[in-house]
Amino acid sequence: MKTRLGLIDYGMGNLHSVQKAFERLNSSLQLVRHPDELDHCDALILPGVGAFDPAMAHLEQTELVPDLKRWVQGDKPLLGICLGLQLLFESSDEGLSAGLGLLKGHVQRLPTNQGERIPHMGWAPLQQQNDCPLLEQGDPGSWMYFVHSYAAIPSDASNLAATAAYGQTNVTAMVWQGRLGACQFHPEKSAKAGQRMLKRWLQWLETGAKILS
Repeated sequence: MKTRLGLIDYGMGNLHSVQKAFERLNSSLQLVRHPDELDHCDALILPGVGAFDPAMAHLEQTELVPDLKRWVQGDKPLLGICLGLQLLFESSDEGLSAGLGLLKGHVQRLPTNQGERIPHMGWAPLQQQNDCPLLEQGDPGSWMYFVHSYAAIPSDASNLAATAAYGQTNVTAMVWQGRLGACQFHPEKSAKAGQRMLKRWLQWLETGAKILS
């Protein structure tokens, strides 16, 4: 049976672009706005565009937060995108709200002494740091599209799947833990490289996700 995909709609995600990207891969997404709609999903996508505190407030209003925590703690697959990655962490320099706390660590504003503009906007190649089913071994570096002013700092270095250059430093581009993963960049806006990554996620859901411990 094909994996049933849920796209969390809390009013702050670029839903149309994500939906179109999966349509190109012959996969449809079911919008999830209420906890009872999770029963019809096997895997979830948490998108996000905007600021940390309003995003958490909107997410709280859906009453999905406790269920999302149980979802990940129950070892079910979830993929975060852009702000959706940052919300997985405990806190952010951008606001006062607590994050979901599904990954240990903090989200920091990008450094201002790197000779780069904030927000960081444009294309950058990924630099793999740890094993991740969405990254191909030996890949020379897929270029992905970024738009962000903050970046996560995982407490556990093993959660850092990939980085990207920002001036003279590197920032978190991907995180991975168990069946929980997230991208700071927008795979749905990253042309063929992003499409390949989303396709790998779908393939992993059909195979590796079912046996990964």
